[in-house]
Amino acid sequence: MIKRISLAAFTLLATYAGFAQQVEFTEYELDNGLDVILHQDNTAPVVTVGVMYHVGAKDEEEGRTGFAHFFEHLLFEGTENIDRGEWFNIVAANGGSNNANTTQDRTYYYETFPSNNLKLGLWMESERMLHPVINQIGVDTQNEVVKEEKRTRIDNAPYGKIIYSTGISPYMFEKHPYKNSVIGTMEDLDAAQLDEFKAFFDKYYGPNNATLVIAGDFEEEETKKWIKSYFASIPKGPEVERVDIKEEPITEEIVATEYDDNIQIPVKAYVYRTPSMKDRDAYVLDMISSILTDGKSSRMYKKMVDEDKEALQVLAFPRSQEDYGMYVMGALAMGDTPLEQLGESMDEEIKKLQTELISEKEYQKLQNKFENRFVSSNSSVQGIAASLATYHMLYGDVDLINDEIKIYRSITREDIKEVANKYLKKNQRLNLDYLPTPESK
Repeated sequence: MIKRISLAAFTLLATYAGFAQQVEFTEYELDNGLDVILHQDNTAPVVTVGVMYHVGAKDEEEGRTGFAHFFEHLLFEGTENIDRGEWFNIVAANGGSNNANTTQDRTYYYETFPSNNLKLGLWMESERMLHPVINQIGVDTQNEVVKEEKRTRIDNAPYGKIIYSTGISPYMFEKHPYKNSVIGTMEDLDAAQLDEFKAFFDKYYGPNNATLVIAGDFEEEETKKWIKSYFASIPKGPEVERVDIKEEPITEEIVATEYDDNIQIPVKAYVYRTPSMKDRDAYVLDMISSILTDGKSSRMYKKMVDEDKEALQVLAFPRSQEDYGMYVMGALAMGDTPLEQLGESMDEEIKKLQTELISEKEYQKLQNKFENRFVSSNSSVQGIAASLATYHMLYGDVDLINDEIKIYRSITREDIKEVANKYLKKNQRLNLDYLPTPESK
């Protein structure tokens, strides 16, 4: 089925920037359950091949956290037909680049090549799906890689437990596996046996739990033949049972203190549980985050940093996820400013949003910002590929690559006030003091 998307003022990468275009995409499914989405754009000789698997950190068993992220690394080790350690060399030697990333909800692998190497990209991703080599050497090697990543990004990184939510999620989720971090614990990975890694792959890495997306310069009929050749014979995996765990509402403010060896400036943070990314209220909360804490033009920055000079910086981390989200807001204290004072200032700005409509001027500026963000997110074939896969897998609606901006446009000033009152309540949040570790601790 062909779908047409009109994007006014659609900006492409530097190689083909500066004009609006109509984007077309085709969706279909192979007999083994692999979903395929094609977006053809022959403007520049570049193509992205991506495969998104519907498996993330939330799908892990208790006591075996970190598996989904671990596979993001492990599946670059090699396959029956790609020698160990050669994946990146093959991509680079053919003028390409590649990467992967993992969230609580999905894992995404992709390569971007000159378009004459599309067939190579398809073959490599089919190799990853059908013939990965999962052995003890690879597990041991990547175990050390993941440990170093954890040390670099979380353990030894200033504010790492806020940025990566490891110091936040356990307070916000009691039952749902969102309470665990994406990177997991090293103890769980160390304790895992090789058969457990193989079982995880067999359970989640079948074609019926994946979406293949191709965006860029290719010929559609020829590409469909290649896709059939490389992917159609891959056996269907077991049906995946989705996580369906409901959290009880937070009804009393959670007051907590976390310490960080790597910081000198304390932070006052408020964290609110938010609805699924598919819920319209999540879109409104995205706008609320922008109003309050997104950048130097945000209300909290102007008040707390520019005017009152009580904060060195304000923080904003909206977490949109498939089942629940989180909105993290915070401020770094300037000098000896008490954290209680920062909290009071933050509450004042929240209260204004709950009691007063934002001005028409601020509302129009907000709409312009989200229009620009929408265009930017799909400004390259690589970005379009990721968007198509995400909208299909996590939202169940590929048309959102067009319609999502309509949702933002439909949000009114009254909606913003109403949703602020619904979710930004004191009795529904985590009130966190994030402090330098005392010398005696």
